[in-house]
Amino acid sequence: MAPVKNGRYLFNEIPTGYPEPGKTTVYDDSQTIDPDTVPLNGGFLVKVLVLSIDPYLRGKMRDASIKSYAPPFLLGEPLYNYGVGVVVRSENPAVKPGDHLYGIFKFQHYVIENDPKQFRVIENKEGLPWSAYVGVVGMPGETAAYAWKEYAKAKKGEVAFVTAAAGPVGATVVQLAKADGLKVIASAGSDEKVEFIKSIGADVAFNYKTTDTNKVLEKEGPIDVYWDNVGGETLEAALQHAARYARFIECGMISQYNTTQPYHVKNLMNIVGRELQIHGFIVGSLRPKYEDEFYATFPARVARGEIKYKEDRVRGLERAGHAIADVQSGRNFGKSVVVVADE
Repeated sequence: MAPVKNGRYLFNEIPTGYPEPGKTTVYDDSQTIDPDTVPLNGGFLVKVLVLSIDPYLRGKMRDASIKSYAPPFLLGEPLYNYGVGVVVRSENPAVKPGDHLYGIFKFQHYVIENDPKQFRVIENKEGLPWSAYVGVVGMPGETAAYAWKEYAKAKKGEVAFVTAAAGPVGATVVQLAKADGLKVIASAGSDEKVEFIKSIGADVAFNYKTTDTNKVLEKEGPIDVYWDNVGGETLEAALQHAARYARFIECGMISQYNTTQPYHVKNLMNIVGRELQIHGFIVGSLRPKYEDEFYATFPARVARGEIKYKEDRVRGLERAGHAIADVQSGRNFGKSVVVVADE
């Protein structure tokens, strides 16, 4: 095969607000690669098929001197995140050509990897789309399943409130909560998204942009389990309408990611007075405990239609920045996926 372009999507500039495609991030197609002859030096060549776009990527777009739970992107270097790729060539006996790998990939068309332990070989006996493995049966699905099992302590008849419920994590949580027999209140940012979360089982679904969250929780609560993807004023409302001993599962706070003036929650004393349990978590910390069970059971549940999901696909690596901007602003509808290439 003659050399082909090996396009990359690079971190170009630290944003002060929302990331801007073409400014914060840029596409570079100046590099080429010959998949047939590029030296592997004992490694394996992977063609990247799909990449995940997730809210937490915004936190990696920072000055490298600022510490956080996830390392920063480096200026001038490709972004990276969860993805699925197919092995083209291999000099490592642990993987063979044709294997599909799930793990962290650079945002480029072809990558040479050396450590097969960093990836999971996907058997996909259920025949799901490869994109599902960066969504409902990938990190977002893991996030929902692991933390719900670890922290919800759900009891039939209790009330759960799930925010960003049309997203890949929130939508999965809605369905897990319903499967456990809870009444589910769920919020999203458009009427179309509200209809979707109703369709997957939410008992009470509302558009937080046009409906007062406090009024909904006052009527339908108090809440026993709060799944927080947004933080800010919604977290404050959940604290105001929490039942005694409620469990708060703090997954994310996207309302605070792109502002220079974070919202200050005013009723934190409710944590004490109502004896609330507040659980912040990072999915990687729970993965060793639940990963094997998840991959043994969850793909089959999805394939059977027990867990439904929705995707927001963008085709072409050069469109990754637009997908990132859409996720940060809430314009996406479903799991954001960049389709880099077909097999």
